[in-house]
Amino acid sequence: MFYWVMKNVVVGPWLKLAFRPWTKGVENVPSSGPAILASNHLAVIDSFVLPLVLDRQVQFLGKSDYFTGTGLRGRVVAGFMRGVGTIPVDRSGGKASEAALSTGLRVLDEGELFGIYPEGTRSPDGRLYRGKTGVARLALESGAPVIPVAMVGTDVAQPLGKAVPKPMPVGMVFGEPLDFSRYHGMENDRFVLRSVTDEITYAILQLSGQEYVDVYAATMKARLAAEQRAEAEAQRAQEKPADEQADEQADEQANEQIDGQG
Repeated sequence: MFYWVMKNVVVGPWLKLAFRPWTKGVENVPSSGPAILASNHLAVIDSFVLPLVLDRQVQFLGKSDYFTGTGLRGRVVAGFMRGVGTIPVDRSGGKASEAALSTGLRVLDEGELFGIYPEGTRSPDGRLYRGKTGVARLALESGAPVIPVAMVGTDVAQPLGKAVPKPMPVGMVFGEPLDFSRYHGMENDRFVLRSVTDEITYAILQLSGQEYVDVYAATMKARLAAEQRAEAEAQRAQEKPADEQADEQADEQANEQIDGQG
């Protein structure tokens, strides 16, 4: 009940007014029964605008931190996340993937829609990154069809690092359901899991038209962060006062003289 109030009365009308979402292929989402919505992930608002265009409730996973905040702001955030159908999951520690999998299976066992981002995190640059095999395991263990989804323009409305998105039209393209029943009973075969994941990722790619990068998005984010730190350190070195650089050079010359005498 709370979900429908938030979607249709409290939050949804404002989001629709701000983002004027358009769709293509929404008829591919079944009107009943379990299904997995596997989407690219461009912005935080993806999980908020996607449910707006569906008659059925779709549930996503969210960090448990969103639900444990204190004070007025913490309660507002927690209430909002519950209102839009987000399920809290503790992603820390080695059991994070098992917790996410069991939560997704529970939602699908109840005949509901479950949303997942195969990339595992937002794209750092708008490109589509290698999918993680959790979506494949979920599909094989549940037997639910996978609906590939392409978010369009949400990264323009809310670039990475921007908390408040700008109002503009965004779109969602839904592909035809993917059936993986041919792999029944093979959910523990890592080669099958990779093959299924790649098939899902390719279907998303066909819908979105993004450039594909055969690297995990999290790996690319770590690489970019390391490059930014290196650039910042180099910049700080260039901005050192002249007297400080002279002192360092004098120390180096003194050390060289001592080494030479030794």
